[in-house]
Amino acid sequence: MTLSRRNYLVASATLLAAAIAPRAAFSQTTIRQGYQTNLWGMPTYYLLRSGLLEKRGLKFEEFGVPSGNLTMQQMVARQVDLGTYAGPSLILGHDKGGLVAIAQIEHVGKTASVMVRKDLGLTRMEQLKGLKIANQTGSSVGNIFVDQIAPAHGLKKGDYQEVRMDVNNMITALSARTVDVMVNVEPYNAIAEADGLAVKIMNYWDVDKMPVFMAATPDFIAKSPDAVVAYLKAWLEVARDFKDNPAKVADAIYAFYTSKGYTLSQDTFRKAMSFVDVNPGFPPDLQPYMQEQAEILLREKKIAAIPDWRKALRPDFMEKARAGA
Repeated sequence: MTLSRRNYLVASATLLAAAIAPRAAFSQTTIRQGYQTNLWGMPTYYLLRSGLLEKRGLKFEEFGVPSGNLTMQQMVARQVDLGTYAGPSLILGHDKGGLVAIAQIEHVGKTASVMVRKDLGLTRMEQLKGLKIANQTGSSVGNIFVDQIAPAHGLKKGDYQEVRMDVNNMITALSARTVDVMVNVEPYNAIAEADGLAVKIMNYWDVDKMPVFMAATPDFIAKSPDAVVAYLKAWLEVARDFKDNPAKVADAIYAFYTSKGYTLSQDTFRKAMSFVDVNPGFPPDLQPYMQEQAEILLREKKIAAIPDWRKALRPDFMEKARAGA
């Protein structure tokens, strides 16, 4: 059978449309991406600088904030579509605004520490009684310190003075001696150590490996499910960069901190980066961990009920991303 010129052109146009349809569909999708400017958010920052979203036809607007609980609040208010934070913030966000985990991006338990001013000469958690402790109240790190770590070492609320502040202001407060202790994350801990301001007396890893999730609003999922899958495919490529080209990743992220005025050496920064384990996926053991975190938050009256995990945890998007990667 021979094709007329007209039928040939129609067939060619149909094939071309099919080939470009996925990208065209996403060309109308602009992701409002939230991330924290501490090291937890830097894999997301790298994603935004990598060109991998544009490669898949996705546009974005970025919203950087000091910590993930602020991104969570932006998402509850529907000002942001996607953002990263640890389990407690995800549970709070699901309770307040139906937020949904679409992937586990990283483990950051080694990046979170309790740091004490070096001149105080303290070495144990029990010695913090009566001291001024800088804490980002409402953050996952802050909640875990107040609800789990401090009580486990005999420190009840009222045994210490909690000084509420953003993590990126804590080094200045330590230097000025307006606080004695900071509950902080990388790279600020490494900077404080390198500058001789503080020493680490405990690391969160032994208490909580702290998976960090990429969460989405239910509105964004309902509106753009295919874009969510394409987005996660880009994350799988980011993971390969972290594994196979760590110097390229480190240089991009190091440039972020130096552009903000932080003076830290490449060695200090690479030490901080080594504490972040980037491996996007959806491990099968997440629900028991999240159940434990939710029970703590419920006991502390921070949430109204234990989430329905079938709604709060959505591994199906990552499964589709891997299948088509």
